[in-house]
Amino acid sequence: MTLALLDSASLYFRSFYALPDSMTAPDGTAVNAVRGFADTVARILTDRKPARLVACLDADWRPRFRVDLLPSYKAHRVADEAANVEEVPDLLTPQVPIILELLDAVGLATAEAPGYEADDVIGALTARERTDPVEVITGDRDLFQLVRTSPTPASVIYVGKGWAKAELLGPAEVAARYGVPEADAGPGYAAMAALRGDPSDGLPGVAGVGEKTAAKLITQFGSVEALLAAAKSGSKDLPLKMRLKIIAAEEYLSVAPTVVNVAVDAPVTISGPDAVPSAPKDPGRVAELATRWNLGGSVQRLVAALTR
Repeated sequence: MTLALLDSASLYFRSFYALPDSMTAPDGTAVNAVRGFADTVARILTDRKPARLVACLDADWRPRFRVDLLPSYKAHRVADEAANVEEVPDLLTPQVPIILELLDAVGLATAEAPGYEADDVIGALTARERTDPVEVITGDRDLFQLVRTSPTPASVIYVGKGWAKAELLGPAEVAARYGVPEADAGPGYAAMAALRGDPSDGLPGVAGVGEKTAAKLITQFGSVEALLAAAKSGSKDLPLKMRLKIIAAEEYLSVAPTVVNVAVDAPVTISGPDAVPSAPKDPGRVAELATRWNLGGSVQRLVAALTR
């Protein structure tokens, strides 16, 4: 028994860019992301055989509480500042409602939390899970912070290079790859990422501190907060140059953990039961969607995967 949590936007964005937009419905609407997403879910069901699955959604891709703390957060991706709208390819936007309608017709659960990102939804569902192992399927390394051994194991299936090259990472793998302590690999990764920074998310990091140095500092001090406190107190455990770098970044470091860490208390709502059905909830609507949007083999493979 496994609970699969899908970082839906990550998966359909990758499908959109992996497949040609010449895949269209009879009315000319591009459906490459829909087809790719359906095929990915079919592969997840077939290869990982989860008993439960939730497709997690962004109710707010750039939450206000993060932007208030760090205005640069994802700022370079904003298409409309006033409306807080993400820059999304024009051909992808119309495909998202089709994906959601297909998931509903098949009977696979979706989840979101008003004012929060899908990362927070995944983090909250992982944090509350006390029964089954969790597998997070994503192309976003940020979610490496969720790996754990208890109360149930949680791992990440990283699909940044596609499903065929998917990597399964638990605490041991994250610790080995990034040099953080295995016993605290998830939180250690988040703290290391905060120090290192991430231009793709608008996180400046600490000037002059790269990934290896960040990992060593977190291994030594345990958290961003403890590192900052040590620097401000003049700890001899930090060389003077490093103390000065940390202190210079105090304003950023004081908010970075809240920005980087997933909000495990996000008020998640789930569309329905998360058990993977043995057959589509509404076969007629699934067939109608497949015809209307020219989804063909992708829907057939998704439906077939339910019965395995």
